[in-house]
Amino acid sequence: MSERVKIILDEKYIPDRWYNILPDMPEPLAPVINPNTGKPATANDLRPIFPMALIEQEMSQEQYIPIPEDVRQIYKLWRPTPVYRARNLEKVLGTPARIYYKYEGASPAGSHKPNTAVAQAYYNKKAGINRLTTETGAGQWGSALALAGSLLDLEVKVYMVKISYEQKPYRRSMIQAWGATVIPSPSRETNSGRAILAHDPDTTGSLGIAISEAVEEAATRPDTNYALGSVLNHVLLHQTVVGEEAMMAFKELGDYPDVVIGCVGGGSNYAGLAYPFMRERLLNGKETKFIAAEPEACPTLTKGVYAYDYGDTGKMTPIIMMHTLGHTFVPPGIHAGGLRYHGMAPSLSSLVKHGLIEARAYHQNAAFDAAVTFARAEGFVPAPETAHAIKATIDEALKAKELGEEKAILFNFSGHGHFDMAAYDAYFAGNLKDYSYPEEKVREALKYLPKVEV
Repeated sequence: MSERVKIILDEKYIPDRWYNILPDMPEPLAPVINPNTGKPATANDLRPIFPMALIEQEMSQEQYIPIPEDVRQIYKLWRPTPVYRARNLEKVLGTPARIYYKYEGASPAGSHKPNTAVAQAYYNKKAGINRLTTETGAGQWGSALALAGSLLDLEVKVYMVKISYEQKPYRRSMIQAWGATVIPSPSRETNSGRAILAHDPDTTGSLGIAISEAVEEAATRPDTNYALGSVLNHVLLHQTVVGEEAMMAFKELGDYPDVVIGCVGGGSNYAGLAYPFMRERLLNGKETKFIAAEPEACPTLTKGVYAYDYGDTGKMTPIIMMHTLGHTFVPPGIHAGGLRYHGMAPSLSSLVKHGLIEARAYHQNAAFDAAVTFARAEGFVPAPETAHAIKATIDEALKAKELGEEKAILFNFSGHGHFDMAAYDAYFAGNLKDYSYPEEKVREALKYLPKVEV
């Protein structure tokens, strides 16, 4: 049976501070650029859509940011989350490796996303904002912000990528259960949505398009701010409660991971687990290996370029240096909707550039093969996004078997798959199609990168 670390039900193991990796990076991140002026963005440039507290966190060079006690009290609804030893999976694979996973499916929304949703809602509420807009891919982020809005009495409107809106009706229902409004994107409610539909009425949508719609609405209403579920620094630092808890769990176990794995779309769940361990590598020389798993259909790290680009299709967001497939990129409708973003968090992109994180891309059938192997061994049914991390974990465990290495592997179980059964149905019926994003389409999208002079 799986082995649960004894400490995880004790609230004293919930961290009281978030870890900010920026001061420990190998080199400073490139400046964020204002899309209107072409110059480095200032705090005032971000004030139309973010509260000052989050802007300060975004730009902070402090290594640790205190977690407000009100936020920590809400975290206690589901945190700390369990660390499990996947002994059954180890037996199935016949590996000498020790496999552990951090189970973020324990949150009310079923994923890691509430860790930052609650924090962002809290800071907006404190700033006098009563309404938030956002985008969502597979629905995990939209449901997390809806939950946070319900807990902190904020109105929430979610622009959900059209293909996921159609594929995942129960995510829509969950968002509505917490009192938020959800509509398919692109929509006719914004200028950017109407422009996309005029060009391509049958588009399946993308996170870049949904971001444009949410940002546009927030920027044009004084009572409304925008909340983002990944990519930006303040989002990633909120997620480090995952890794800090895992650090404490491994201390209790008397073990330490040789490999840390997670799936990546924008980077938040993986950064949340990995960055506290990356701190130990950067500052104390720990020789941990880091693997980021992404879909072949949206190969941002493995086929994209490291360049300045917009965070959205409508070119309204700041321009950031990151791995990107181009802001005009519209990915195919794979079931891992949370991994269908054209860009990647700047800090994570920089760590990949410096060779500190290895990126791997997997087809969705291989990911679902791994998910089913895991579910039949350990019981938990993973989300399609999490399945990519499990695929990388199984590969590493089998490699350890081949080499006879008794190493410890840790991955982030970023969300459960209870609302993804249609995807599993398609997999079992043999109807899932693998899709490698063509190099020529990547090259075409990259033609539209902004020209930035810093």
